Amino acid sequence: MGKTSHISILKNPNLDSSEVAIKNGLSQKRSIILIGHCWVEYNGRARSILEPGERILFIKADGSVLIHRPTGYKPVNWQPSNCYFKISLINDTLIITAIRKKVQESLKIFFDKLFLITVMELVDEGQFYLHVSEKEIQKAILTNPDLLEKAFQPISYEKKIEPGFIDIYGLDKEGKLTVVEIKRGRAGKGAVIQLAKYVDAIRDTASRPVRGILAAPQIMKGVQKMLATLNLDYRKIDLKKCAQTVTFTKATKIQDFF
Repeated sequence: MGKTSHISILKNPNLDSSEVAIKNGLSQKRSIILIGHCWVEYNGRARSILEPGERILFIKADGSVLIHRPTGYKPVNWQPSNCYFKISLINDTLIITAIRKKVQESLKIFFDKLFLITVMELVDEGQFYLHVSEKEIQKAILTNPDLLEKAFQPISYEKKIEPGFIDIYGLDKEGKLTVVEIKRGRAGKGAVIQLAKYVDAIRDTASRPVRGILAAPQIMKGVQKMLATLNLDYRKIDLKKCAQTVTFTKATKIQDFF
């Protein structure tokens, strides 16, 4: 067994020592990786059987479980966090059962051979920042307007008016003309003032009601009150969903939506 201060590794362990290592790792809320020959049974909302094969099992410190084949990025079986576990050794087979009590689901993994076990105490305090540009948010909303709000219908983008260019121009579910100002970070009062100017410019020539939406992942302190005073709206943008939408439509140009 090779050791560092936070990682224990067993290469080609027998099933008895594997059982002990896994139980110890689970009791200490460690992250565990197992590589070996296994088969899987799932029982819950449905039932599935994964026939024998060589796979990678991840048990994370929060009690989530993922089983991966040698290829592909999606797990073939998984369970979310807060599972509790039963470990048993029966007839030369190591059985790991991940159980969700609230929804009565269980995932049983049967190992008859293990090539590697890694038990780790990992420290990860880093923040995750998703970098999505305003152009990408714009394209995502044009691709899937529900990212902004239900039943929104884009009419145009980068609409030129006297104060500048409107990021997205469209109709809401009530048929109101809607001006959308997009910000990729925390939107401040300057964004509200800019949106208000655009809305006023459209109102001067429109024959129907006009509303304004500030679309951003976050807003700064005092912005919500300012929006309410000016009768403008804020819609929180999910950057992850925008990034996924843009990834799936990379070959599409914005012009293709109109």
